[in-house]
Amino acid sequence: MPKNHTPRFSWVTLKKLFWEDAYIKEFDGTITAINGNQVALDQTAFHPRGGGLVGDTGSLNGIRVMDTIKGDNDSVLHVFESAPALSVEGKVHGFVDWNRRHRIMRMHTSAHLLSSIFNKETGALITGNQIEPDKSRIDFSLENFDREKMLTHCQQANEAIAKNPTVKTYIMNREEALKIPGIIKLAVAAPPDVTELRIVEIEGYDIQADGGVHVKSLGEIIKIEPLKFENKGKSNRRLYFTIP
Repeated sequence: MPKNHTPRFSWVTLKKLFWEDAYIKEFDGTITAINGNQVALDQTAFHPRGGGLVGDTGSLNGIRVMDTIKGDNDSVLHVFESAPALSVEGKVHGFVDWNRRHRIMRMHTSAHLLSSIFNKETGALITGNQIEPDKSRIDFSLENFDREKMLTHCQQANEAIAKNPTVKTYIMNREEALKIPGIIKLAVAAPPDVTELRIVEIEGYDIQADGGVHVKSLGEIIKIEPLKFENKGKSNRRLYFTIP
């Protein structure tokens, strides 16, 4: 079979191992499609880029995966520097860059905690975000640019981290989920038009519809370190932060 041929079975529903267990570091999969330097599998532990979250990196059969992106029909595409020496229906063994992934998980859960506290204290919604391993940012719909209050909210987040509550993920019926106050904290984006939503809950602090990867408890974050606060125009305040 030609290397770049997309077989009829490539539509098979992807098994998202990163949803089943965000801590999976390696896995086995079968190639369902290849398009140039992009490879789709029947299952993967690589989380794709999207929603402000960077994609995973790692390797498949020892070949470096430079990025992971979303494809058509809910597929996940593993992006290589050039077309890899792989074939459709071939078996692969994958490794996720774990240290990088775990930092992304810690950063992402930090962003959820911060957005919840800012929302609870001020009513602010998220107008933009970028979650990366080394430094992340969140934009809030805040009327006033008050560095001291923003710093206080960061401290409140660290007090929550010290209590180490559990972080849970589960699936809910869309209609029931949307009845929960504060389940959507994005100013402009709507949840996907599906019958079920994936929920991320920080016990006692936050509940949001979200498809990303997260830690199991806040204590893994260790500490949120605010780096800079910026005034980005009318009712738009930006927070840059990192973690140890």
